[in-house]
Amino acid sequence: MERAIAHMDLDTFFVSCERLRDSVLENQPVIIGGGDRGVVASCSYEARKFGVRSAIPIRMALRLCPEAQVIKGDMEYYSNMSHMVTEIIQERVPVLEKASVDEFYLDLSGMDKFFGCYQWTTEIAEAVTKQSGLPISFALSTNKTVSKIGTGESKPTGRFEVKPDYIQPFLNPLSVKKIPMVGNVTFELLSRLGVKKIETLSKMPTDVLQQLIGKNGIELWKKANGIDNNPVIQYSERKSISTETTFAEDTIDVQNIRSVLSRMVEQLCYQLRNEKWLTSTVSVRIRYANFDTETKQCKIPYTSADHTLLKYVLELFKKVYTRRMRIRLIGVKFTGLVHGNHQMDLFEDTEELISLYNALDKIKDRFGTKSVGRASVFLN
Repeated sequence: MERAIAHMDLDTFFVSCERLRDSVLENQPVIIGGGDRGVVASCSYEARKFGVRSAIPIRMALRLCPEAQVIKGDMEYYSNMSHMVTEIIQERVPVLEKASVDEFYLDLSGMDKFFGCYQWTTEIAEAVTKQSGLPISFALSTNKTVSKIGTGESKPTGRFEVKPDYIQPFLNPLSVKKIPMVGNVTFELLSRLGVKKIETLSKMPTDVLQQLIGKNGIELWKKANGIDNNPVIQYSERKSISTETTFAEDTIDVQNIRSVLSRMVEQLCYQLRNEKWLTSTVSVRIRYANFDTETKQCKIPYTSADHTLLKYVLELFKKVYTRRMRIRLIGVKFTGLVHGNHQMDLFEDTEELISLYNALDKIKDRFGTKSVGRASVFLN
């Protein structure tokens, strides 16, 4: 049976959410982000025409597009909208992978016997827009890579099918940078060799690519040739990462417990960013000296930032620690994970804070997760 894989992407998701709340923003250049010292989290197509892009400083964006309206992002609102769209799609497909807050893969293999996969995908997209008010683009092909590239080429509000015999003609004229796994470093390396189009890359010997790029060389060659056997992984809110600490001696030292929580959050947040996850649910668990165990959790806007998550963890700890009794164990868990391009809460973070997180993560990558950390915990 030939696979049928659809990729769906909410068009300028944050901007579209804001336009639902204020129709005056329609057809206007819009920038979503923090204050003057913040960065662009998202921008409208009207702003992109002036060269505005995600992750550039707001000040630079306004120099490029002085007429743009800057809106401080509301991640809680966007998270709720993302959950709504997920539910709309999930109830209509056999297998759904939530790749990020605004991006989805659908495995519709075999559905052509009943409806026709393209028609079925179109109806799902129409249902999303009708029920949520948000525009969404999609592409349908035999695998995830081709479908994702197809969605990018069809935006905004595109509907595109890349049939098997058209895969290579579709890919060949595109820039190698369109391949999802090609970042700036790989693109510059290939460009220096004169490899700028996917067609050129698809014809390169695999051993040469392996020597140049390493173990990912063969995978890159496969993608350039429209080959991708990666499955659509069923989305589940139960996906989680966690850590816990059992104290050498039962303790009632709240300040020390807060310090331990701070270290645990740092460790988990580094893992989130390293694996490109965002979390939407935080839980804290304590076990008293008499082995009674209690847990508190809360839903939060998607994030992977230490300072944001530590705030929620400390608040939950205050709520769960209700007895003046010694504590034997404490644990932190992040669930409701999705892959995310927005590695931090760009609506609140300044350029300096984002640079600091990037620098700290690089140090941990090189010297280990315990090589650098927070000097003290936040105080109430």
